[in-house]
Amino acid sequence: MADGEEPAKKRQRIEEQPEKMAVDVSSSSDWDGRWSHVQKFLERSGPFTHPDFEPSEETLQFLLETCKILVIGAGGLGCELLKNLALSGFRDIHVVDMDTIDVSNLNRQFLFRPKDVGRPKAEVAADFINSRVPGCHAVPHFKKIQDFDESFYRQFHIIVCGLDSIIARRWMNGMLLSLLIYEDGVLDPSSIIPLIDGGTEGFKGNLRVILPGMTACIDCTLELYPPQINFPMCTIASMPRLPEHCIEYVRILQWPKEKPFGDDVALDGDNPEHIQWVFQKSLERAAEFNITGITYRLTQGVVKRIIPAVASTNAVIAAACATEVFKIATSAYIPLNNYLVFNDVDGLYTYTFEAERKENCSACSQVPQKLQFPPSAKLQEVLEYLTENASLQMKSPAITATLEGKNKTLYLQTVASIEERTRPNLCKTLKELGLADGQELAVADVTTPQTVLFKLNFTS
Repeated sequence: MADGEEPAKKRQRIEEQPEKMAVDVSSSSDWDGRWSHVQKFLERSGPFTHPDFEPSEETLQFLLETCKILVIGAGGLGCELLKNLALSGFRDIHVVDMDTIDVSNLNRQFLFRPKDVGRPKAEVAADFINSRVPGCHAVPHFKKIQDFDESFYRQFHIIVCGLDSIIARRWMNGMLLSLLIYEDGVLDPSSIIPLIDGGTEGFKGNLRVILPGMTACIDCTLELYPPQINFPMCTIASMPRLPEHCIEYVRILQWPKEKPFGDDVALDGDNPEHIQWVFQKSLERAAEFNITGITYRLTQGVVKRIIPAVASTNAVIAAACATEVFKIATSAYIPLNNYLVFNDVDGLYTYTFEAERKENCSACSQVPQKLQFPPSAKLQEVLEYLTENASLQMKSPAITATLEGKNKTLYLQTVASIEERTRPNLCKTLKELGLADGQELAVADVTTPQTVLFKLNFTS
């Protein structure tokens, strides 16, 4: 080294002054050359630019001063997205996340530190971005996406999702579809808010660009999202073959029976004592059937339904998402059309294809869905169809119909008193309930903010 300082001492000196370094950087505003890397894309043409793109200085000013982005999720993908967007020139960024920071997040969610454990992810992530990227104004929202109304979502130019929940994805998809304006059946393009959706699982990831009302939506390709794995109860109780069967046996059957921590104490996947108890009981269960492979980590993964996460996969997918946001916001390049698959389990593999709109999509087709049942079918069969059909995958559907001019709730699961009152309807036939051929059924579910209309067609 030129100053003769030992590497270890110099490293220690730097580590002891991180806050000072951050302050020194943020003391200056838009210094000369700060956005030169972005200007190269926006102020000159090139072989890959959009055919209608006109280079100008105004586009960069739009990014810096006007464009408003919403990031949903501040976890593994969300942290990467916030960093990428802030460093790309987007300054007005809102982030929504209902979760708090756990120790297990720190290995990949790099905006968080041990001192942040227990604090809201959205608030810590926004504070970190604001302190490290001069001029950026990240606004946190420590809430559920369902806590906001249409006016909140309507203010954004682009929405980016870094979620680990299919239900949340479908709800967000439904919200953006509900914002669309049609005039004489023609979609008003100004009402479209593009949705960029990224997802990762281990060494696999995907990205899609959705233009609501124009391209395939989340529900159009719902079959691509496999239902959550649930093991048959008979296998769990009588013929376990896998380590997961043993853990599920303890979680579902032994915990409520033995009540190890008291009558009213529910199993908490974040409580080490609870997980340790399940782990020990699962080992005992596995020993009875000569099953190996049960570990503490696997136990926690099964109890919490944890999706494995790899930092490098999050980085790749978040980079691709941020690139698509940049393309759409600037119109400089043609956006992805419209689905990308990434896999680096064995080597490196990426593939893009166009997911097509489904003509009878329950979310975006504006066509009442058909329900074909005989009059003798029970309402329970309709309920099972709504939850088990690969194109619907509803979670707790509430079914209502207009009978004799009055709106009647046939079944509602989420409110205990109404569920108890409407439960007898499940054993009644559609004819006994007074339903007729061509009857419209309105179904509400947590997967969408909109009510889905179904048309009942009686079969012989």
